[in-house]
Formats: sequence, structure tokens, C-alpha cells
Amino acid sequence: MASADSLHNHKLMKPKSTQEKQNRAPEKKPINQKHARHLLHQMLRIRRFEERSAEMYTKLKIRGFLHLYIGEEAVAVGVTEALTSEDAVIATYREHGHALAKGMSADAIMAEMYGKQEGCSRGRGGSMHLFDASLRFYGGNAIVGGGLPVAAGLALSDKMQQRKRLTCCFFGEGAMAEGEFHETMNLCALWQLPVLFVCENNAYAMGTALKLSESVVDLAEKAKGYGVQASSVDGMDVLAVEKAATQAAQFVRKRHQPYFLECQTYRFRAHSMFDAELYRTKTEVATWKKKDPISMFIRHLKDHKLITDKMIGELEDKVAEEVQAAVDFAEQGTLEPVEDLTRFVYSETRSS
Repeated sequence: MASADSLHNHKLMKPKSTQEKQNRAPEKKPINQKHARHLLHQMLRIRRFEERSAEMYTKLKIRGFLHLYIGEEAVAVGVTEALTSEDAVIATYREHGHALAKGMSADAIMAEMYGKQEGCSRGRGGSMHLFDASLRFYGGNAIVGGGLPVAAGLALSDKMQQRKRLTCCFFGEGAMAEGEFHETMNLCALWQLPVLFVCENNAYAMGTALKLSESVVDLAEKAKGYGVQASSVDGMDVLAVEKAATQAAQFVRKRHQPYFLECQTYRFRAHSMFDAELYRTKTEVATWKKKDPISMFIRHLKDHKLITDKMIGELEDKVAEEVQAAVDFAEQGTLEPVEDLTRFVYSETRSS
């Protein structure tokens, strides 16, 4: 079992000296109430959807693998606020939050996880392969690092056809140990491709602590090694993520160059529903839960009198209604007939 010291390897949790505390950035300015409610609503949607997904998994309604995004909501929500409907998104197997934030319906996602043909991938992809071309949401990828070269391809297509949009590629820090990461970073820098790389650094690549898999744990510095502009942000702070992502996206659009944004975050649940979670201590998890992005954001909004308990209750009720409707939709969905087993596998027409 990893020691609690592994927590301090993740820069967000390093104890701050007195001097560091004195040099901290000034307190955030209040934001527009409507936008504040929108950000909170989006994070609550993801959190409650994921909690219900876990419940349905234990009831054997959802099968296969299930990777929950609980604890990382500020990243998907904050980054998506910096994107337009024309921008493409590539995600990992922990992508329910990204799909919801990009505009995919909870109905389509839940039905997909149920294996119903009303799902976004006709029930054939499941939790790890959410896809909706109409939203320019291109996965959902079960292969670690597998989405990176796809992002480069999409961005290259846009550049060659002179389309003014970017591709946002989410991936975990574990992908940075894969060859696809290095190849993609090199090509994007070499060809000046409009890709916003968003590394969701949750400190563990499945069950391996970052310091046990990377000789250099400053991930932004690794990106800079390819000549790519890079920065890091507190991934538990939705406002900080939104600001950093907005600046990064503006850089990509203006310079037509890639940008690497590291979001230092933490998943509160195990890697997947099959994970025994023997690599980190309960104390470590409890410490990180004190930085819960939803709880911290609510405190911030209350401090600036931008939200009340009544408003929060109304948002929770709205989210609960949406999630329940998604479960009902999935329950009432239909399975593909056995006769369609080879559909989309073999061509429906044969050449003579």
C-alpha cells in the first residue's frame, strides 16, 4: 500500500510555508450570479449522475467497466466553458462528465451504459465509448493515450481546411508514459496544430502513484520540452480552471498552436468499480475530500451572497429529476435484436 506521503508528491497538497501564504493570490472576485448557478448546476449534474450510475452498477443494471468522475467535476465543467459548440472534444474512459458538459443528454448516456440501442452508441460502446458526432464529441476511448493521436488528426483536418476551431483532448497523467503522448506532442508542435491538451492529473495512473512512474513529475515542464506552451492549475477550483482554460483556448485560437494545461485534481472513488484501491490510504482520500470542488464552490458563492440554501435545493431537485428521468429512459429502452449482431461489423453490401 502506498504511504500517505504519496499525497504530498502531488503539488496541490504540499504544506505551505508562512511566506507562501503571504504571497498567495488575492481572493477571487465575485462572479455573475447566473453564471455561478450554471457552473454549480453543471457540477451537480455530473456528481449526481455518477452517484446514480454507481447505484445502478451495484444492481447489475450496468455491466462491464465503470469509471466514475466523482471529485474531478471542476475540470470538465471549467474547461468546457472555454469551448464553443464547433470545438471538438476527445476524452478518456472516465468521460461521463465531459459528455454531460459538452451537451450530451443524460438519457443517451445512461441508456448507453445499460446497453440499450437508444444510447448514444446504440448500446454497443458502454461506459467507455460515449460518442456523438453532432456534438463533435468523439469519445470516450478505452485505450490509455488512445485519444491523443485522434485529436492530432482532427486538428490537422481543421488546419488543412482552414476551419477556425480547436480540438480539446482530455487525458490522465498516466497517458504521458505512453508513446502516443510523445508522438502527438511532437507532431502538434512541429505542424502547429490547434489542440488544447488537458491533462487531468489525479496523482494515480490506475493504481500507480505519479512519482513511481515518471522521473519528472512537473508535467507542464515535460510538455515544454516539445516546445509547447504549458501551465498548471488547481483542478479542484472550477473558477481557476475556467480562467486557465479560457486563456489557453485563446492562445490556441490566436496563435494556431497547441497548448498543454495540467489540472491537478483527485478522484474520490476507486479507479473503477473493480478496483480494490489498495494503493492509497483512507486518510489521503479524506484529506483530498476537504477540497471537494462542489463544496468549495458553494462556500465561495455563499461568502459573496450569490446563492442561498433555497437556490441550492432547487438546483438539486432539478438535477434529481433529470437523473431519474435518465434512469427511467434507460429502463424502458430496448436491446438490439440478435439478428443485428454483425451490423456495423461487416458491410451490408457485397461487391461482386
